[in-house]
Parts: sequence; C-alpha cells; structure tokens
Amino acid sequence: MKSIQKQQATEILAHETIPAHKSQTHLGRGTLLALVITIFCWASSFVGIRAGLHGYSPTHLALLRYLVASLVLALYASVKRMPLPQWRDLPGLTLTGVVGIAFYNVVLNTGELSVSAGISSFLVNTGPIITALLAMVLLKERLRPLGWGGILLSITGVSIITLSTGEGIHLSVGVLFVLLAALAQSLYFVWQKPYLARYSALQCTTYAIWTGTLALLIFSPGLIPEIQAASWSETTAVVYLGIFPAAIGYVSYAYALARIPATRAASFLYLVPPVTLGIAWFWLGEWPTWLALVGGVIAISGVIIVNVFGKTQTRRTDGVDPS
Repeated sequence: MKSIQKQQATEILAHETIPAHKSQTHLGRGTLLALVITIFCWASSFVGIRAGLHGYSPTHLALLRYLVASLVLALYASVKRMPLPQWRDLPGLTLTGVVGIAFYNVVLNTGELSVSAGISSFLVNTGPIITALLAMVLLKERLRPLGWGGILLSITGVSIITLSTGEGIHLSVGVLFVLLAALAQSLYFVWQKPYLARYSALQCTTYAIWTGTLALLIFSPGLIPEIQAASWSETTAVVYLGIFPAAIGYVSYAYALARIPATRAASFLYLVPPVTLGIAWFWLGEWPTWLALVGGVIAISGVIIVNVFGKTQTRRTDGVDPS
C-alpha cells in the first residue's frame, strides 16, 4: 500500500485530517526530512518491484515484501503500544487490506512485468481521478466543472501512454494491470475513509498491511524454493520494499501529517513520479519513451487540476499510498 496519489484522498494511503491546533504553517527541518524520506521511499517502490521481478513472481514478491513489512510494523506497534482495532471494525478493515494491499500489489507487480517503473508511477498516481469519481457515487461528493476538465485531461494522458510505441502490445496489457491497481487503491481510500474518524492514518495503514499479508498467504506454496533460487540482489530488493516503501515510508508520512496540514503534505507527493524516473534511470537504466513521458505529464496535470481546483469545499481527508 506504492505508491501522489497517494495524495488525496490522495491519497495515498491513509487519509487524515489534522486538527488546526496541531498543524503548523512552518515547515520544520524534521518535517521536511520526513517528507523527503517518504517521497524517496514511495518513488523507489516502483523501481524495487522491477528489480525484484527478475527473480520473483508477482505473487511471491508481494507476499515476501509484506511479510517483511508486517514484521517491521509489528515491532513499531509494540514499541508505540498501538492498540488493536475494535472487533466491529475488523470486517471493513480486512476488506481494505485485501483490496488495497493484497490485490493492489499483485496486479501492480503483474503490470510492471512489461511497464517501466516511471510510467507505472505516473499511472498509479492518476488514482485520485478514480477516487474522485468513486467519491461522487459512494460518498455523494461533487466536482466543479474544472474538475471534470482535469479528469478528461488525465484520461487523455493515460490514452497517450497506452498508445505510445516502444514496448508494443505488452505495454497496453501492462497498462491495464497498472490501472487496475490504481482502481484498487482508490477503492481502498474510499472504503477506509469512515475508519479515519476512529483511527489514525498510520493505524489504518498498519491494520490494512497486516490483513492484506494474511490474504497473500494463499500464495505461500513455492515461496521458499523461489527465495533459494533468487539472487542476493533480487531478494535484497524485495526486503528493501518491505522495510522502506511499505513500512518506513508510512511512518515518516504519518510524522509529517502530525505537524502540517494533510493537504500541504499531500502536495509534496506530486514529486513521486519524477523522482521515480531518476531512481529508475540510476538503478535499472530505464527511461520511458518520450511519448509515454508526455502522456504521464499530461495525466498528472489533470490530477493536480482535480485536487487543487476541481473539488467543492468539503471536509478534506488527505492521506497516503499503498505503494
């Protein structure tokens, strides 16, 4: 639960409204450092997935990654004495974990078999568009005319990515899987929203990761032989994904959310796709086709329009992303 979208209701993974008396207008060094860590962690997630897929199947990569993340967050929860969720909330929280962690990661990993890390980041970060549409249907929220313009612009960008040359039909199929991941993430944000009245963003994310990991255990057959067959670098990439993007990234974002308004913190997450491009070039030597890159920029521009200018004045609940 990685990847702007991450921003919103974007996202990202756990929306949380910061009380006015707790938020600060000044961006302190600690808060800025936390945001930098978050951006780097979530941007590197898309790259780490590509690296891990050289030795792991999409399902085993997701399972091993979140076994590591669950352990790290269990240690953090024990130190912080994080309470367990109430029994009445378990069915709903379990659903968010199954969809937003288990299903999201399996389809994202599958998509990244043929879609580059940078383009995957752009596509997943169009999730706020899907979230806005779902919120209209499920939460009765409304969009301004400019918001609809942003949606059309984002759809245009995604269409350009899908039709871009360089990887042929494989790119189109991969794009469908990545967009399916964006849909799963958007459902996660919308379904999670009611629980943020009783739990913090970090608590909701932790519960989702734990329940999502339990769901991923159905893919455990064959995991041990795959670990034994994978190279050291491939396994290290998957362990990195579990420790940093899936655990530390959420802790650092929760730290920032506790000190500045959620909308301001979420605005920094627009940097995730360009940072992903840089990390992918450095780590894997990947660079998308220019047409796909233009489509990505157009798609994210539409997201910015929707998030900044397209929504009616309602109580915002920006949050984080299951990347």
